[in-house]
Amino acid sequence: MGKGESSSRKLITKDDWMKKLNEVKVRKEDMNKLIMNFLVTEGYVDAAEKFQLESGTEPDMDLGTITDRVAVRRALQNGNVEDAIEKVNDLNPEILDMNPQLFFHLQQQRLIELIRNGKLEEALEFAQEELAPRGEENRVFLEEVERTVALLAFEDPSTSPFGEFLDISQRQKTASELNAAILTSQSHEKVTHLLWKILQILSFQVF
Repeated sequence: MGKGESSSRKLITKDDWMKKLNEVKVRKEDMNKLIMNFLVTEGYVDAAEKFQLESGTEPDMDLGTITDRVAVRRALQNGNVEDAIEKVNDLNPEILDMNPQLFFHLQQQRLIELIRNGKLEEALEFAQEELAPRGEENRVFLEEVERTVALLAFEDPSTSPFGEFLDISQRQKTASELNAAILTSQSHEKVTHLLWKILQILSFQVF
């Protein structure tokens, strides 16, 4: 970075930033759309319906489809991976066919749940038959398989160096990935994209 570029960049204080931010006007329509998008994405059906009535903001998908998607995510968050896979295939079998990484993560979560429930022999057999072949085709998958299977080497897997796999946040992570894939298949605009557009408006008006 040259001296000219550094000296020409104007510094702004926190107070100035807050003052200018308060002067920014974001269209109510854009904000309402962002709120509706969030409610739909996170599966808050009742809140989305109420917000639709109060604000007149139309969701970009049939709210009836949210119930099925929430059922898939809830099954996964409860550790019922096979049920989640069955439900998502009922929704759209192409979701998993077209996303091998997601399918691998679901299979990995099945292995984790077997270990969590103390079904160690079944877990080892599942890893050898279902996950090992995928690891041979993908180095990243192989590393994940090795780290997950390493849980079997510890008397108390939850306190092992790989215990993070048994944390509830791991279920949430996999559930979020699956939720995003379902939304993409339904051509739903992501909240992050809308938020980015609003941030662009903010940046343009503040600076």
